Amino acid sequence: MKKEAVAIIVVVVIIVGLGLISTLNSKKVVDWTESFDERSNKPYGLSVLYKELPRLFKDNDIKTVYHTPYYYLSANSEDGYGDHIAEGTYMIIGGTNYLDESSVDELLYFAENGNTLFISDYYFPSVLMDSLGVKVNYAANKDSISSYQLRHQKNTKTISIDRNSNASYFEMLPVKANVLGTLKTNDSVSKQPNFIEIPFGDGFVYLHLEPKVFTNYNLLKGDTYTYVEETLSYLPDETVYFDSATKYYDYYYGETEAKSDLGWFLKQPAFKWAWLFGLLLLFLFIIFNAKRKQRIVEIIKPLTNTTVDFVKTISNLYYETQDHKNLVHKKITYFLERIRSEYHLDTSVLDEEFIERLAMKSGKKKSQVKTLVNVINRMQKKTEFFEDNLKELNKHIEDFYSA
Repeated sequence: MKKEAVAIIVVVVIIVGLGLISTLNSKKVVDWTESFDERSNKPYGLSVLYKELPRLFKDNDIKTVYHTPYYYLSANSEDGYGDHIAEGTYMIIGGTNYLDESSVDELLYFAENGNTLFISDYYFPSVLMDSLGVKVNYAANKDSISSYQLRHQKNTKTISIDRNSNASYFEMLPVKANVLGTLKTNDSVSKQPNFIEIPFGDGFVYLHLEPKVFTNYNLLKGDTYTYVEETLSYLPDETVYFDSATKYYDYYYGETEAKSDLGWFLKQPAFKWAWLFGLLLLFLFIIFNAKRKQRIVEIIKPLTNTTVDFVKTISNLYYETQDHKNLVHKKITYFLERIRSEYHLDTSVLDEEFIERLAMKSGKKKSQVKTLVNVINRMQKKTEFFEDNLKELNKHIEDFYSA
């Protein structure tokens, strides 16, 4: 057994050493992929915004949608089979290229019926732009820095976004559109609209052309968070349906939350090493403990009479706590219960009639019974008790039964 333990220790030390060497030698490379994933802590993930949504929309539900808008909204409608009726704001940030014509129609129907649609992306599906009457173009941006500002907010500062070679703006707008925010690059002469509000039926559609402002990298840099807060302040104070980067392209059956995704955890270096190390230890444990072992035969001691020990324990407990009031009340209660069961007398009123009947049925002297009843009546009226009170009551009760 000692050899087995030594072998396990050696293997563990080797693996831990290799892991440390690999970690020290590996250079951490920043992943600038624009995933717009609400679970991602990478620069262009949305984990910071996703965690802040409950604060930005206080007292409102934040429902994460993992199905396409077509499946989710059609299911959660008045005539659908979902677990509720979807009403509020549907929010999509980045990655709208998955939206097909059915999902766009469902989103517009959602807005038309008194709800709100908010989409932020560099470009939108053509069916959506055709339906709303908008056209998107790209501004020249050689230095990859663009500035953004909201029009109608008093405290909004102009913010700058770097690493932004594709600055989008609205080249054509419908007459009823309201421009809420503008874009300007160092190469452009004037500001261009990049954030608009379009009344649609009984609701509104908000289109925003810079999804990177909502990412971790920009939210944690400078005053960008104030721009984001004021951009989202245009949205109504209602339930928010956040469109997840993770999608299940099947029918919606009522699952509001996503299933566990172990793959995302395995992408985290620390968790990956811990997971592999745990599996290795489990494998070694199975190998070295494969032989069947005889269990130790348990010695069963014979049962003992613990009644006396129990009585001693309870007696010591009351003696140590000095709870005379509790003991007095218990002794009176047990005595009166015994009187009721043995002599069938009503003990609710301990008066002269009760004394005479108890003396007659028990065969005790009336003077002895009267003394005991008077002590009980006096004890029931007291609020503070001492050891002498308990001794006095116990003496009269024992005299009653011994005489």
